Order: sequence, then structure tokens, then C-alpha cells
Amino acid sequence: MAHPVIITCAITGSIHTPSMSPYLPLTPEEIAASAIGAAEAGAGIVHLHARDPADGRPTQDVDIFRRFLPSIKAGCDAVINLTTGGSPAMSVEERLQPALTLKPEIASLNLGSMNFGLYEMLGRYKDFKHAWEAPYLAASEERIFRNSLRDIAYILESCAENGTRFELECYDIGHLYVAAHFLERGLLKPPLFIQSVFGIRGGIGAHAEDVLHMRRTADRLFGDGYLWSVLATGRNQMFVATQSAVMGGNVRVGLEDSLWLGRGRLAQSNASQVAKIATILGELGLDAATPAQVREMLHLKGRDETNY
Repeated sequence: MAHPVIITCAITGSIHTPSMSPYLPLTPEEIAASAIGAAEAGAGIVHLHARDPADGRPTQDVDIFRRFLPSIKAGCDAVINLTTGGSPAMSVEERLQPALTLKPEIASLNLGSMNFGLYEMLGRYKDFKHAWEAPYLAASEERIFRNSLRDIAYILESCAENGTRFELECYDIGHLYVAAHFLERGLLKPPLFIQSVFGIRGGIGAHAEDVLHMRRTADRLFGDGYLWSVLATGRNQMFVATQSAVMGGNVRVGLEDSLWLGRGRLAQSNASQVAKIATILGELGLDAATPAQVREMLHLKGRDETNY
């Protein structure tokens, strides 16, 4: 019998700026409502960034996280996953603060420094609401998203006493080897939760062969000591998620990764993307994992051990 599929929903991230979609949740109230809606649609995990309510700028201000986390915790049972990625423009110390202070069940962790090109979006979007948006995208052409081996160790060691486990975001094959390195050093413990990321300019592509290569490499490195999930950006989101499900993997959707529900159709909510992938899973004879099943599959500490 096939195992239940973990659906992660990434509610709002640092990639898309407020001008790109009127449906992107930005205020604490919008983020909370969107996360609860995604959970009701079938997401077992909600992955959370924060935005400055004044202008939608990405922020790692712990006080802003505290304005929506209690509402999400009270409104649903989904596992809460906080970013340590934040934005490529932030220092690693700044990016770490929400996970370090709030002690979530899961936090994301990018496993390598890389180019993270967003500048091509400037060719598709012209009218921006806020002065920071266009320069933020343009600067990505020369910006390196830093995650050195020392940075990664710093995050893992800093959170070691919190009982927080990690969604290991792997944007290329080499990032899988970095995960293996930290597993060997004892800073990571199985089962690993490997989130393979496809389609970012600077990382691996979103071709079906790229997806297969990621899975084969992870299988060889980690055997049965990991759970595999995927996310793909933009129009590739549902294609790659479906491929992962067919291959026995897990999936991530959400407005952080794609603003679209279909060709030429903006997604009006995170819940709509979750509902779409849940329908696809159902057609494949697969079930979405409940939050309780997610906690068991990933060996999580439980929602009562968090600091929000």
C-alpha cells in the first residue's frame, strides 16, 4: 500500500513581490488566513516567511512572525515550518532568528551558496507598487545567495537544543552531497526530509530527467533514511509535483513557488493550489498525509514543544 503523500504549502516567500499578484498574502492576518485555508484543503505542512505589513518587503522580524503564528496554531493542526532562508539580501544571523527563537517543529535550510536569479521577472512585470521591488529583482543578477558550509553548520548547531528538524532544500545535485556530509558529521539525524528544488535560475532545471537524477542520487546517498519531496517554480509546479507523487515522493506547492493555478490563470489562494494537487493525488489513488501522519513520518517533536 502506498504511503500517504506529504503536501507542503509555501504560503508567501521572498521570491514574488507584492505587485505580481493581488492574491499574495502579505499582512499577518492574510498569512494566517491563507495558511489555515491551505491546511483545510489538505496541506500537512505550512511553510512560512513573513512580510513587512507596510510594503510587503521580506522580513525576519520575530515580532511579525509572532503576529500570525498563534492564530495558525489555534486555527489548524498543520505542522509549521519556518524559513531560515528569508531573503538572499539578509545575513545568516538575521535569517536564523525566527527558527532559533520560536523553536518550530521544522525549519527550512538551504544547502549551498548559489546564484538565485530573479531578474528575468522584470521582463514580465512593469508596474510596481513599492520602490524596493524592481531594484530587489534587478540586484539578483549579481547577488549570491550565501549558504557556506560554516553557515549551514552554524544553523544546525544553533538549533540543536530546540528539537527542530529541517526541510533540507537542495537546489542542485551537490546539495545532496552536502546533506550527506552533515549526516556523517552527526549534525543531521535520519530520517532526512529532502526538498529538491527545480527551476530557479542558478539551480537544477525542471526537466523530467533532472527530477529522476535528483531522486536516484538521493536514493544512493540516503537509502531508506530519508523522505523525498519536490517543489518547482512557475509553470513547472504541478508537472514536477505529479512526477514526484508517481515516483512515491512528496510534494510542495504554494504561492511562494508559483503564482499560477493553470495557463494564464492566477491562483486566487494557496488553498486552490493545495486542492488541485490533492485532486491529482486522489486520481492517482494516493492520500494526502494528515498532520499526525506527517509528525510520525518525520519524527517531529510535536506542536506543544514550540515557542509560539
